Amino acid sequence: MDIVRFGPELCLLIAAGLIVVADVTLPFKTARERRYVALLLALDGIVGSIAWSLALVIADERGEAFEGLMVVDDFSLFFNFLFAGVAAVIILASVDMLERSRFQSEYLALVLASTTGMMLMASTVDLIAIFAALELQAISFYVLVAFLKDGCSSEAALKYLLLGAVSTALTLYGMAYLFGLSGSTNLNEIASFVADADSGTRSALVLAAVFLAAGLGFKMAVVPFQMWVPDVYQGAPTPITAYLSVASKAAGFAVVMRIFVVALGEGAITSDWSNMFAAIAAISMTVGNVAALVQSDIKRMLGYSSIAQAGTFLIGLAAVAAEDPQLLLGTSAVVFFLGTYAFTNLGAFIAVIAISNKIASDQIADYAGVAKRSPWLAGGLAVCLISLTGIPPTAGFWGKFWVFNAAVQADLVWLALIGVLNSVISVYYYVGVVLRMYTQEPASEEAFAPSPYLGFALAAAVVGLFAVGVYPEPLLDASESAAAVFA
Repeated sequence: MDIVRFGPELCLLIAAGLIVVADVTLPFKTARERRYVALLLALDGIVGSIAWSLALVIADERGEAFEGLMVVDDFSLFFNFLFAGVAAVIILASVDMLERSRFQSEYLALVLASTTGMMLMASTVDLIAIFAALELQAISFYVLVAFLKDGCSSEAALKYLLLGAVSTALTLYGMAYLFGLSGSTNLNEIASFVADADSGTRSALVLAAVFLAAGLGFKMAVVPFQMWVPDVYQGAPTPITAYLSVASKAAGFAVVMRIFVVALGEGAITSDWSNMFAAIAAISMTVGNVAALVQSDIKRMLGYSSIAQAGTFLIGLAAVAAEDPQLLLGTSAVVFFLGTYAFTNLGAFIAVIAISNKIASDQIADYAGVAKRSPWLAGGLAVCLISLTGIPPTAGFWGKFWVFNAAVQADLVWLALIGVLNSVISVYYYVGVVLRMYTQEPASEEAFAPSPYLGFALAAAVVGLFAVGVYPEPLLDASESAAAVFA
């Protein structure tokens, strides 16, 4: 039964292993043949993972595994589907880049390994298992960021590694405090201790929460733990930048919800961490949007934008334990927003990959007139940027609506107002790119189109964000089912 519930992750690990073994053992005649087999194995592993997760849902095989180290519930299953889907899109978006690389199999194996780590981050309920999952994801990303092996990529990877080491230390300090106080690494047992804790242990619990928020804040890319974002987003291969901005961020929030809502959700310090997250949310939204206004590189602009979006996610988390707590509404709003953000941000980065490949530049100024040269790509990027702004009828509108609604219901009206004001600020730089593509003259009249792989990935993202924008109920129902685990 334990292996059955570990099946989705096991499919990815087996596929990653087969890719590496096939690369060194099979007598490939050409690099194209080697790449084709590796891509086929990677996508087969993802399809197998999705199918196994679906089988767990149909067979209702929810429950604990490995003596309580991990759990299969609606929350972990939601993220299984999310991470697998994102990984599939990233692999498709990476095909053009892999044609110019010698390390195709290693790249795909690392993507699958990082996806496995993120799935485990959402499903583990023990501090030791959570830390192991965090490191599996983090180490894979350290290598992927440096994949291009040029000066910019290597510098980005070094910064990411050094700051990631600090993040790991802070996270371990927080976990050590919780273990020292409660005598257990299981989140449910820690929750029992925290609920009955007296005033004498309150300060130690607050310190543990601060350390955990600081360490995991690096994964979520919120202020003041965001300093790595612009440089890493600019230096990493653009598909990995997209992967970091969506999947890694979602995994960070999944872990934060597991730890703070389950282990620290009841007791004397709930209002403390709620106020802490509310303050971080307000600062992150403001700093991210203001910094994005002055960026000339589109990847750096989207990097600062992701910091602002992370602040918006935190609004829902702050609502969970506010003075008028909204546990189900706050957690479901965060999960729902993560789903809409996946469609939107992936689509934006895929369009950036396709356009930048053709114009050989990431400078926003060089996006002038792209609509005349490639109407389809310009339209796809425009739709995704509008969705990031939160304008209907796109998925981004509903994501922000439910988060702001959770804040209002939790009597955090001031935080919702800051979120709305920041959404207005973001219009300037998001729509600025759109206007540059549609109103300015291009440097060249030569038309271009995306590769079939990028075109398919962008089409999937655009269709998804419009589908959710027009009919959000299925994703909202799935989000509420995932959040009900914490009720």
